[in-house]
Amino acid sequence: MTQALLFLAAALVAVPIAVRLGLGSVLGYLLAGVAIGPVGLALVSDPQAILHLSELGVVLMLFVIGLELEPRRLWAMRGGVFGGGTLQMVVCAALLAALGIAMGWRWQSALVAGLALALSSTAIVVALLQERHLMALPLGRNAFSMLLFQDIAAIPLLALAAALGGAVPASDAHGTAGTAGPLLQAGAIVGVVLAGRYLAYPLMRFVARMQVRELFTAFALLLVLGVAALMERVGLSMGLGAFIAGVLLASSEYRHAL
Repeated sequence: MTQALLFLAAALVAVPIAVRLGLGSVLGYLLAGVAIGPVGLALVSDPQAILHLSELGVVLMLFVIGLELEPRRLWAMRGGVFGGGTLQMVVCAALLAALGIAMGWRWQSALVAGLALALSSTAIVVALLQERHLMALPLGRNAFSMLLFQDIAAIPLLALAAALGGAVPASDAHGTAGTAGPLLQAGAIVGVVLAGRYLAYPLMRFVARMQVRELFTAFALLLVLGVAALMERVGLSMGLGAFIAGVLLASSEYRHAL
C-alpha cells in the first residue's frame, strides 16, 4: 500500500510538470520513476519486485488496441507490418551497425547492437500516439505497423544474437527462458486463434447471459492474461499475446463491453 501511494504521488507531481513543459505525460511518468528509483531518491530499491505489475498495464493497453482492429483491418495493414516494418529495421540497423564498425567494434557486435537499437518500446510509442490523437491517422497506423513487426521480430533477433555470440540461448524479452522453437510458437498462435473462435465466444455468451457485470469483467481479465501468459511461456511477448486476443474479439458483439 505504501508503494502504491508513493507511485501515485510521484506521478501526480511529475506528470503535470512534464505536460506543462510540453514534454508529454509519458516522459513525466519516466521521470517520476527515475526520481523515486535506485538511481534517484532510492524510495524504491527493488524494481524487479514490481516488474510484473508494470507489465500488466502494457498488456491491457495492447489488448484495447487490438479491440480497435478487426481481422480484416489488420490484414489490410500487412504491407505496413512486413514491408514498412522490415524497411525500418533494415535501414536503422544498417546505419547503427555501420557506426559501430566505424568505432572499431567487431561486425558481430555492431550488428547485434544495431538490431537492438532499431527496436522501439511499443508501450511508450503507442502511449504517445494516443496522447496526440494520432492512432486513427495514417501516421499512427504506419507507426503501429512497424511496432507490431518489431514485437514479432524480437524473438528471432535474440536467437541471432545468441548464434553470433556463440552463447547459450538467451532469455526472451521479458527475462524468461525463451527456448521454445518457432513451430511451438506458431502452434500456440494457431491454438489461440482457434480457441478464441470456437471456445471464447460461446463462453462469453454464457457469462453475459448471467448478467453479472463483475463476472464478465473477471472472464475478460482471465482471457487476456491467460493468452498473454501462454505467449510468454512459448517465448513470445506478453503484449503480442494480448494484442492477438484483442483482435480476435474485435468483431464480437461484446467488443464495446470489453
